[in-house]
Amino acid sequence: MIEAICFDMDGILFDTERLSVESWIAVAEKLGLGNIEKGVYGCIGLNRTDCRIFLKEVYGEDFPYDYFREQTSALFQERVEKEGLPMMKGAGELLTWLQEKGVKIALASSTGQEKVLSHLRRADFTDFFQVVIGGDMVEHSKPLPDIYLKACELLGVKPENAIAIEDSPNGIRSAAAAGMLPVMVPDMVEPTPEIEELLYHKCDSLFAVRDFLEDML
Repeated sequence: MIEAICFDMDGILFDTERLSVESWIAVAEKLGLGNIEKGVYGCIGLNRTDCRIFLKEVYGEDFPYDYFREQTSALFQERVEKEGLPMMKGAGELLTWLQEKGVKIALASSTGQEKVLSHLRRADFTDFFQVVIGGDMVEHSKPLPDIYLKACELLGVKPENAIAIEDSPNGIRSAAAAGMLPVMVPDMVEPTPEIEELLYHKCDSLFAVRDFLEDML
């Protein structure tokens, strides 16, 4: 029995992963850091702690992580202020429908909680969620299961009775490791055969997620 739905944020509710990738590439070019694409795609789904570790493993201990993230965050925020927060199609409709169904809803994002709450307020999404967890609230975020286990604990549901809606391989690995039912809506990265094996279902849009859930809730 499905009792709860846990959402990732970037790439699921908001089209922010695309904006982040563009910001990373622009800053890397400005600083002369070379090709950053391996780093940026590898960091999708990671919190800041694990992202730092990954980037220094890939580019060496001299990689200027703090300054780089300061600059990418500033550029990202500048574009959000100028262009608005990009929404994923169907996000508001799906959240409204789930709320009307009386389903417990959580958000479990690798992004820091302060930024998560800011995005939710900007989109007027705050009231949809009973639980909101940012990546800075757990020691290690995705692909480890901590963030989803915490979400289920705070919702008061067993992981096997909860669906996680994710777009990234790291998010799918996290949800599967927590014992949840991972539903993938690919955004920037398509699932590999390894990820396909972990999926409960795959949808091509949030509208398709609603259709999939129609007979389950």
